[in-house]
Amino acid sequence: MVKSDFLIIGSGIAGLSFALKCAEMGTVVMVTKKRDVDTATNLAQGGIAAVLEEDDSMASHINDTLLSGAGLCDESVVDLVVSDGPARVRELVRIGVDFVKDGATTSGYSLGREGGHSHRRVAHSYDLTGREIERALLESARATENITLLENHIAVDLLMVPEACGSNMGSRCVGAYVMEGESVEPYRAKVTALCSGGVGKVYLYTTNPDIATGDGLAMAFRAGAEMENMEFVQFHPTCLYHPQEKNFLISEAVRGEGAVLVGRDGVPFMKKYDPREDLATRDTVARAIDSELKETGEDCVYLDISFRDAEFLMKRFPTIFNRCLSRGIDISKQPIPVVPAAHYMCGGVRTDRNGRTSIPGLMALGETASTGLHGGNRLASNSLLEAVVFADRAADYCQKSWDRLQSFELPDVDVWKSGNARKLSEEILINHNWDVIRRTMWNYVGIVRSEKRLELAKKRMAVIFQEIDQFYHEYIITPNMIELRNIALNALLIIQSAMERKESRGLHYTIDYKSLDKHPHPTVFKRKMNGQKWQIDMLEC
Repeated sequence: MVKSDFLIIGSGIAGLSFALKCAEMGTVVMVTKKRDVDTATNLAQGGIAAVLEEDDSMASHINDTLLSGAGLCDESVVDLVVSDGPARVRELVRIGVDFVKDGATTSGYSLGREGGHSHRRVAHSYDLTGREIERALLESARATENITLLENHIAVDLLMVPEACGSNMGSRCVGAYVMEGESVEPYRAKVTALCSGGVGKVYLYTTNPDIATGDGLAMAFRAGAEMENMEFVQFHPTCLYHPQEKNFLISEAVRGEGAVLVGRDGVPFMKKYDPREDLATRDTVARAIDSELKETGEDCVYLDISFRDAEFLMKRFPTIFNRCLSRGIDISKQPIPVVPAAHYMCGGVRTDRNGRTSIPGLMALGETASTGLHGGNRLASNSLLEAVVFADRAADYCQKSWDRLQSFELPDVDVWKSGNARKLSEEILINHNWDVIRRTMWNYVGIVRSEKRLELAKKRMAVIFQEIDQFYHEYIITPNMIELRNIALNALLIIQSAMERKESRGLHYTIDYKSLDKHPHPTVFKRKMNGQKWQIDMLEC
């Protein structure tokens, strides 16, 4: 059995930032199901938002975040994240992140502006910011003695043991069952952190990497953690539309530099939908594009920045420029064909201000968590900021609680048993259900929703989920089966959460309820056992 002080599931910005600080206290084991660089962080183009210029202000960043969040942000959380932002950016610089510099600014950095922001405040490394941050953090983690990073290890489920909670008995997380090759072993830890990203692969079209199957979300729910706001799936407005590309993002920073959305006729259309036009928030822009596509019957719209000279574009957006050019699109001469795609889960495992979930011993950070920052719609480039701020707060909490955590004796746990399970010989059973789930979610639980579509989606997903659950118990598990099981559960959670919100707010837009509730509240729920079966228990908040 593997034993450590900290078990971190995921190797993106949240997990690595947390690991580096926890390594000062004890031993850290990080597991990631693919390579260590296969993360959403690595694909992040835009940057990290923070107040770094003299003409900007904390109040402005807070206000922009609250406006984007559509009335569901926790204002105290927004305040603490924005206030801590500059310090966390400086910390990344000390670790070795090379943000683009500009001697003409008071901060010394070149700052981009993106949709929803009233100022230039996005520190970037051109359009490779995520890759640069991942590089620096990984180099630091590999050089840290107390950190063991294990690639090609996929977490199956959390290790839960009974624990006395006052006069009641609850459950405590003491690690996870982790699969490597065909072997599943218990990895025990005093603190377990879910940093495994979002759920983009639940949808047919996504900007996310293939690893984004919501594993941490599904494991937390099955363990009984409180979940929040799962209906708020952010669709990025501009994913490259090309038959040879499946998830290449065209950064929002392109619109920040003046790019305009146009139809096939070259006529801009955002003025019809929002006075901020092309710098409106992502929910507004994605719905506008969806409306244009439905009205015109076209397959895509176009993002035009051809009025900027090629030298500027090649320097500011080298990855985007060269990727488009490799597909026969010279963005200095012609517009870029784009469509919306699933991009970010604004809800997730509900946490407090220190990254703690409702389960003792279990933390959640990054996109896996719902901290109260994003509300109904994430402001561009606030995600990397949230990850580093909460990683710092979680580590600080562990440091202050270290005497108690260190004295906790890890209990013995059961070894993994396959019983009479047999090997699944037909992978087509998994591939078929994977495709059905993603198409169902795209067609019925996408940018624009309705009660009828959600009901149909729930009925279809319930049948598929039962079939997958039967596979899981009858056959020897594989990584593909684990991921399929998780996306099926996450799909159900998104659908159920969407059905509970009887209004159109933020990223949840339904044709049946276009007005806003006067007293908005988060959608909070957890697993409820009914005999041997579980159901979703919606909670009042």
